[in-house]
Amino acid sequence: MGRTSRKRRSSLATRMTIASAALLLGGGGLVAVNVYASAHEETSGPSGESGQDASSAAQQTQVATIDCPDVGNALPDVPDGARGRVDGELATLDSQITEAYQRLASNRAAAAQDPNFVQNSILGPLKDKRVAVLGRIGQDIGRAGGQPPDGLDGMAQCTGRSAGGGGSSSPAPSGSSAPGQDPSQQPGQPGQSGQPEQPSTGNGPEAGDFVAIESVQPNVSNARNQRGASRGTFTTKCGRNENGKFNPDNVIVAPGVSNGAHHMHDYVGNQATDAFSSDDDLAAGQTSCRNQGDKSTYYWPVLRLQNGKDEADAGADGGGKDQNVGEIQTPASVTLKFDGNPTSKVVAMPRFLRIITGDAKAFTNGDANANASWSCTGFENRQLKDKYPICPDGSKVVRTFRFQSCWDGTNTDSANHRTHVAFEDPRTGACPQGFKAIPQLVQRIVYDVPPGPGFAVDSFPEQLHKPVTDHGDFINVFDTRLMQRVASCINRGDRCT
Repeated sequence: MGRTSRKRRSSLATRMTIASAALLLGGGGLVAVNVYASAHEETSGPSGESGQDASSAAQQTQVATIDCPDVGNALPDVPDGARGRVDGELATLDSQITEAYQRLASNRAAAAQDPNFVQNSILGPLKDKRVAVLGRIGQDIGRAGGQPPDGLDGMAQCTGRSAGGGGSSSPAPSGSSAPGQDPSQQPGQPGQSGQPEQPSTGNGPEAGDFVAIESVQPNVSNARNQRGASRGTFTTKCGRNENGKFNPDNVIVAPGVSNGAHHMHDYVGNQATDAFSSDDDLAAGQTSCRNQGDKSTYYWPVLRLQNGKDEADAGADGGGKDQNVGEIQTPASVTLKFDGNPTSKVVAMPRFLRIITGDAKAFTNGDANANASWSCTGFENRQLKDKYPICPDGSKVVRTFRFQSCWDGTNTDSANHRTHVAFEDPRTGACPQGFKAIPQLVQRIVYDVPPGPGFAVDSFPEQLHKPVTDHGDFINVFDTRLMQRVASCINRGDRCT
């Protein structure tokens, strides 16, 4: 898609409002329907009321979504011969959830009138579709000589859930720490900022998803360098996506599948990246990086202003069709830095190594793989995991992604895209047994947006734009010699670009 028109600052006078249905108890659990409605649309409540009455009724309801087991996380070992087919089936499961959520959102009146509607018309049919896909996944793994994991068939059932909490398994406390941070330090709670409570914008986020950074206690703690540490850094400059390269694909998780992410990504670095890019395509692609030896792919969900204004993708996959609306913001700055290890020297990353940090489905999956870090300039010793920051005047919103920095020494990817890499121990900095330290990619993305609630990252529709779902993706396409220089620079303790 072409470049969209974007503004760093615009009036928040036009706010998102909501259209929400009454609570209902179906066989799948507590469910309420909630969809985007712009300030230019007339809103009505479940009884047909409009204006203030509808707003009051809406605020008394709970937003709900569809919670399905994440099959991809349950597949750490898939034979190479089945990987392509399994990835395609996993993308089908994601599309089925998206379609079910859209049906939930567009049938709020029917759901309000019939307490069995959600179970009979949404969750039941969704389960039937998932049973078929899970069966094909098991067959694909078996035909390639593998063993499907126990309990795969039992992952077909989905449920409804409310919008509260950070994740389905164990909701994290406000601002719970990311890897490398001290979990004993807890930030302040929503409502301490002096900001007025804002109504839910429908698909999200809600007022409770924001917290004033000034109410958060410092909570960052890093492992100290020990003898033998690699103390250097290498910084690559690849721009801010000023040229507007976006797509809703995810070549790591859903290769060969258009709109595999169901949300829009910002790209810097490799300009050939889309769902269909092979390693050869990436190696031959152009790069936005100043050092032309770095053709790596760096991407993350776009951040939008929730101001009721349409973006160019308002009618497109990954945009409005997937409940991602508002003006896409060009970062004020993007820093891509590779750090060393506190306990050892690093080895060069293998070419085409793929790393995902964070979890795009952390709201329903729980926070086991969540790694979002939100903060504000001037306050970056205070990091938020499951809240968006409200920054004071003169301070900018910061997203920081610290990628896994330990590699199994063999694989450039794994079936669940996680087990071939690992995080270092947050206390000692050591890699797990059998893993080697590699340069740690740290992405720092800064946005100049109006202070206060009014922005959100793109997400899968059912993830409700929760801040805990923030994530980053990286494919190493450094020239082999340049990557060796990166490792040598870091091991010498130099600061290189």
